[in-house]
Amino acid sequence: MSEKLHLVVVTGMSGAGKTVAIQSFEDLGYFTVDNMPPALLPKFLELIRHSQDNDKVALVVDMRSRSFFAEIRQVLDEIEAADDVDFKILFLDATDSELVARYKETRRSHPLAADGRVLDGIHMERELLAPLKNMSQNVIDTTELTPRNLRKEISDRFASLGNHSSFRVEVISFGFKYGLPLDADLVFDVRFLPNPYYQLELRNLTGLDEPVFDYVMEHEESEAFYRHLLGLIEPILPGYQKEGKSVLTIAVGCTGGQHRSVAFAKRLADDLEKGWTVNLSHRDKERRKETVNRS
Repeated sequence: MSEKLHLVVVTGMSGAGKTVAIQSFEDLGYFTVDNMPPALLPKFLELIRHSQDNDKVALVVDMRSRSFFAEIRQVLDEIEAADDVDFKILFLDATDSELVARYKETRRSHPLAADGRVLDGIHMERELLAPLKNMSQNVIDTTELTPRNLRKEISDRFASLGNHSSFRVEVISFGFKYGLPLDADLVFDVRFLPNPYYQLELRNLTGLDEPVFDYVMEHEESEAFYRHLLGLIEPILPGYQKEGKSVLTIAVGCTGGQHRSVAFAKRLADDLEKGWTVNLSHRDKERRKETVNRS
């Protein structure tokens, strides 16, 4: 764990986008908790301090906690005074008319006006939260922001803390005979390339083995296709990142997911990780071996 704990308390008007905000912090690598009762905050932070895994924490504290108004200011003052906590408050706001429209759209009741008018609850909440808004280092008005734009705004302000990247690329190899990966954003088919399966000495190896990798890549059509593939993907990654996407999944498939797709996925991941955070996985690489062993 780093020398200081980075803590962001997310609060603000009900309906202003706190759910989107906490999901954004999770994408940025923060440990997140929604609807944290203020009374539990000191004990929770004590546990986090002894953890070796989490040095960035984002918590939503809002009206759903019945003791919110009685305890929150005192608790936050104590946290702000701690030497080992880098503490920030993110306050989300929106105009009264926009909040009313959002409540009508979702058909949910305001936490302070369960039996009354939504606007009355908004006015009461705004008055009660005014001191907290004044002490917030980050105030975002979400009136004109789409969820995507709010995620981008949060990323711009908080992604620099720690070592986690706000955007990563998942490269996965698979076999078409076992179905498409459900979470794939981009799918590429390499079944048209020469198949190592028909080389007896290569059949039981995978694309991670050097003989198979070399066999797949040594053909002229393989090299030409890979160059076009890399040339297509590299220029579009910044666009996906700019649009607020946290994960882009690129799937490369061959017939069984053992040879060609594995080799191509590995090469692609190796090249992309020179400039991006990349995770590589091979969904079906061992599936044929498992089938043979069971038969």
